[in-house]
Amino acid sequence: MNLHVLQRQFARIGANLRTDIVPPSDRRFRWGRSDDTFVLDIVQERNGEVYNLAIRADVRDTLTLAAVDVRPAERHLLLMAKQRTPQPSKDKFLCGHDERHWFVSPVPDATSIANVTQAMEALKPSIVRASQRRHGVKRKNRNRRRNAGFVRQGEWFFLPRPNFVPLADLMILRNEPISRTGGKPHLVEEIYRSGGQTVYLCWKYPQGLTESQYLKFVRHNPKAARWNWRVLRANPVVHARGKVRHADHQTLVLPYWHRVVMNTESRVSNVLFLD
Repeated sequence: MNLHVLQRQFARIGANLRTDIVPPSDRRFRWGRSDDTFVLDIVQERNGEVYNLAIRADVRDTLTLAAVDVRPAERHLLLMAKQRTPQPSKDKFLCGHDERHWFVSPVPDATSIANVTQAMEALKPSIVRASQRRHGVKRKNRNRRRNAGFVRQGEWFFLPRPNFVPLADLMILRNEPISRTGGKPHLVEEIYRSGGQTVYLCWKYPQGLTESQYLKFVRHNPKAARWNWRVLRANPVVHARGKVRHADHQTLVLPYWHRVVMNTESRVSNVLFLD
């Protein structure tokens, strides 16, 4: 694994890549999975954002990291991570620049993804791809942040629903945040939710328990009922209208109702759509 080559590939898209070979006990692996062999994140330094790649010293000789597709004009690249032992695996990550900041997104179905374009399509839920087809979006426009099929802000897609009518105006929430677990919220001027599943969250179960799981848990652990549980709806159908604000993105204005959908990165990153 030639890290100097990898740094040059990141430089081609205008990004700085800093690499570190670290022991397995390094704090960057403390909050990840026990089998993580590397951590790639973005840190803010005096001269701007930097990709920070930490590789466990005990796996450096069995880990391959390579940019399999580099698009300087688009400021994107597709990074492949291949581990030979002890647990053979192959993952891919889309790295690039979106509006104001660099990002890294785990790509689902890594074995079938060969380039940046395919990775960007794979990060779109099937309902978003269907909206593209239904609205006749040309291939060259499919990865723009705004086209006839959707408007995108970060990881959120907004699909046009001009004929949607809420059941009751009183159920419309004002200046409501939407966020994936651990992410900075996007503030939406008007939100309407329907359906979904009730979940219970607390410090010990940040991903949530279903209602039946919660009732069973507190029945066997009565003291747990006094924990600071939050009751939320998992995976509701969400519609948005008006301004959508976020510190890292240009404000969107949705003049009529749009269906809200999160990208498929959550399936790889073990993230729930909670509101």
